[in-house]
Amino acid sequence: MDNIRGAAFMVFAMFCFAVEDALIKQLAGTIPAGQVLGTICLGGFLAFLAWSAIKGQTLWQPAYLNPKVVLRSLCEVIGSCFFVSALALIPLTTASAVIQATPLVVAMGAALFLGQGIGWRRWLAIIVGFVGVLIIIRPGMEGFVPATLLAVGGMFGLATRDLITRSLTVQVTGPQLGIHAFALVTPAAFALVLLQGQTFVAPSPTQWAWLGAGVAIGMLAYLAIITATRGGNAGIISSFRYSRMVFALIIGYVVFTEIPDAPTLIGAAIIIASGIYTLWREARLRRASLASQPAL
Repeated sequence: MDNIRGAAFMVFAMFCFAVEDALIKQLAGTIPAGQVLGTICLGGFLAFLAWSAIKGQTLWQPAYLNPKVVLRSLCEVIGSCFFVSALALIPLTTASAVIQATPLVVAMGAALFLGQGIGWRRWLAIIVGFVGVLIIIRPGMEGFVPATLLAVGGMFGLATRDLITRSLTVQVTGPQLGIHAFALVTPAAFALVLLQGQTFVAPSPTQWAWLGAGVAIGMLAYLAIITATRGGNAGIISSFRYSRMVFALIIGYVVFTEIPDAPTLIGAAIIIASGIYTLWREARLRRASLASQPAL
């Protein structure tokens, strides 16, 4: 029952993220992508602060100065700015397909930098997943779009953020990490507008409503992920992260009339299959390890 409940919340979270991506892409057609990101992150920052205040938590945490916490938030800055820039320039389905490789990069980083053992089967799955990314990008081929590399940069930035999160030893909650990350992403996103030679735009009332919806949907996604990961089999529940691609395909077709070509669909399928196998294998080995431990 816990697995069903966790999977349902994970699917809902992925739906929310796909909708948020679509809102950002839609707004980035008339408002600089950096301004859209900065405004949504500012709203998220204020929402997390309000959440902490309601719960009676101290707004300033000494852990905010921890080097790993700072580095994690800087990776969030890089990943978010690159990915949002990609959303403004390439199809939603293409950007979403690339971002699906994030768990594979995290698994590889955990083996290389955190000393977590990975067998040859998972290494093979990771390599096959990266082949899927190359199929989508098509470097050196006629269908190559340089802006797709922005999505790759965003994927690596967010994967590094998740990897650092695994290695954190300081006492800091999810909302506190959100406050710290948004506090850095917000000014960086606004600076991105100037770096790209763009000018700030005064949003219309309708655009303000869409920006507010982006904040609300992002918070719903965050709460849903927290709920999803509180019980059940982590490997099974995490595999439902890939439902985000399904929602992106549907939203991309309905809202932006996107029809992904064969290489994008094939690459996405390879990435998803490799990622699900990696998560399943990791969960299976974790269960075997726990079963072999003597009872206390």
